[in-house]
Amino acid sequence: MSGSALYETFARIPLAFDHGEGAWLVTDTGERYLDFAAGIAVNSLGHGHPHLVAALTEQARKLWHVSNLYEIPGQSRLGERLAAATFADKVFFTNSGAEALECAIKTARRYQYVNGHPERYRIITFEGAFHGRTLATIAAGGQQKYLEGFGPKVEGFDQVPFADVDAAEKAITPETAAMLVEPVQGEGGIRTFPTPALKRLRELCDRHGLLLIFDEVQCGIGRTGKLFAYEWAGVAPDLMAIAKGIGGGFPVGACLATAAAAAGMTAGVHGTTFGGNPLAMAVGNAVLDVVLEDGFLDEVARKALLFKQGLAGIADEFPEVVEEIRGTGLMLGLKCAMPNVKVNQALRGQHLLAVPAGDNVIRLLPPLNVTDDEIREGLNRIHAAAAGLAGAVAAAVE
Repeated sequence: MSGSALYETFARIPLAFDHGEGAWLVTDTGERYLDFAAGIAVNSLGHGHPHLVAALTEQARKLWHVSNLYEIPGQSRLGERLAAATFADKVFFTNSGAEALECAIKTARRYQYVNGHPERYRIITFEGAFHGRTLATIAAGGQQKYLEGFGPKVEGFDQVPFADVDAAEKAITPETAAMLVEPVQGEGGIRTFPTPALKRLRELCDRHGLLLIFDEVQCGIGRTGKLFAYEWAGVAPDLMAIAKGIGGGFPVGACLATAAAAAGMTAGVHGTTFGGNPLAMAVGNAVLDVVLEDGFLDEVARKALLFKQGLAGIADEFPEVVEEIRGTGLMLGLKCAMPNVKVNQALRGQHLLAVPAGDNVIRLLPPLNVTDDEIREGLNRIHAAAAGLAGAVAAAVE
């Protein structure tokens, strides 16, 4: 056998990191990179955060795994804290966002089943969405590039154009169980679902006896400047999938639900081997310790304004590189005027890490505890990358 033993499913950048320090990553050769990718919005508190490290190592010395056959106190505590801070009454813990979405989908179908509507199993979703890589979640996302080659698309998902509530209303049939939406699309290009549209979805779901599911896997846990993005709209869902930031780098996901939505999820109808294990719960609780501290989310919002204003200046100066600044909080996007892959390479050339997204966007997702100086340093590097690209464009024209 030649080459790597790994599946060739990732076009990996030839960089290997040895360790991280806050918003910085250090390669195995000692080069330092400013990390505004954060593991795709996962490292919510950066790398090597002392409180998270202490929580994990303390728990690792005591107990790693017992299974959900027994009580797990850390799980009860994290569930109660998430419920207290949100619309939810009930929580099911998973290992990933895709599993959290699967749980939400199953919970919505089960809700209709136990309420006398077994025919209601279909879920309305929106163009540009990304809900995960399982067979059900690629069907929910509806993007052909993820569906191709995996056999028949899982039945039960009806997709309508982004933010088109009239189309969503027309798509409701006697078989519809729920609607599923990201309040802010991450993979889809940092596209915020308009508040009036979210309010209308809530009204439609209430009128037709449907559940409203929010996917906050990427935009949750303080990323937009509130604990969850739905708070900006003042619209609460019945079910919500979260992951990424809640573990700060450790694999944790969760499905949050109202008591009514979760009533059908009784003993034996769903399960997980690793979900909610003691290690994950120790880290999840440690993340909440920091994010729920007085003033922490206010600081995210303040730093976001500093960052966004700086990015707006760069967009004004280099319109041939950046068309538009998108997003809320520290979930920002550069809508590029040239291929986003080219812009991302230029950023990496300045030792700044970012993440490409759909709609020709570059995502900027720094840790929530990034400092003002690190934001300014990031802006300097983005400016340098844009200046280099603009110079190349001008030279080509000449």
